[in-house]
Amino acid sequence: MRAGGWGEMARTHALDAATVEAYTADGAVVLRGVFNASELAQLERGIEHNLAHLSPLALVASETDDPGRFVEDFCTWQDNPAYQHILCDSALPHIAAQLMQSRGARIYHDHLLVKEPGTRQPTPWHQDQPYYNVSGRQNVSFWIPVDPVPMASTLRFVAGSHAGIWYMPRTFRDQQAKWFPEGALAELPAIEAEPERFGQLAWALEPGDCVAFHMLSLHASSGVGPGQRRRVFSARYLGDDARHAPRPWRTSPQFPGLAGRLPEGATLDDPLFPSVWPVR
Repeated sequence: MRAGGWGEMARTHALDAATVEAYTADGAVVLRGVFNASELAQLERGIEHNLAHLSPLALVASETDDPGRFVEDFCTWQDNPAYQHILCDSALPHIAAQLMQSRGARIYHDHLLVKEPGTRQPTPWHQDQPYYNVSGRQNVSFWIPVDPVPMASTLRFVAGSHAGIWYMPRTFRDQQAKWFPEGALAELPAIEAEPERFGQLAWALEPGDCVAFHMLSLHASSGVGPGQRRRVFSARYLGDDARHAPRPWRTSPQFPGLAGRLPEGATLDDPLFPSVWPVR
């Protein structure tokens, strides 16, 4: 941990009521111009450093015959100063608390998602929270690109889906149920086959923009074109009602040893999940 700890330098960024209301109603909202040029340059360097030094949790989420490459990595922020700045010292902690309507905000984890030019592999429709080891309604993820993202390859959401049921989480490439047992949760509806039934939200993004979404919001994205690189850093936060929900299976990401430190139903008061708002 750096001297003084985390959560002492986050800057304020007041949201208007309409933005908070849109997040509450739809489960996803676009935020324009959140990051300045210096922050973007620092984050880009942090992403490139991460790609050059992937962690043991990293994975390639595309097939071997894909002309591109879809790389993911998780939980590296404590070793990456650029990620630390975005998670702790940017406007995100204050924004997160407002969107969650929570007194406080604590880091849950970071997630790197990079689709290299020509990657065909889509990100199928899914919710994030069923893969996780947390319960509670106060949460938010920020999807932060450092490259322009056109409508064809941006993240898409089913508006209001965060207020509904949990759907069965499956592996992206072979659709295996490795989390909840088969039949334990409802299967995803046929969103692509029946688009008229599902109101979708999507935004083209420029560097400096981000999308905030609830961990139960259904979302998906396509591959990227041959001339497009899509480097994205995701920052995830938890609010006041978040509780530890250990699973009898391996969560994604994993937090080894956490179940031995925190009982089920406990607040996530652990060095892995430091409080970063309010500023101390």
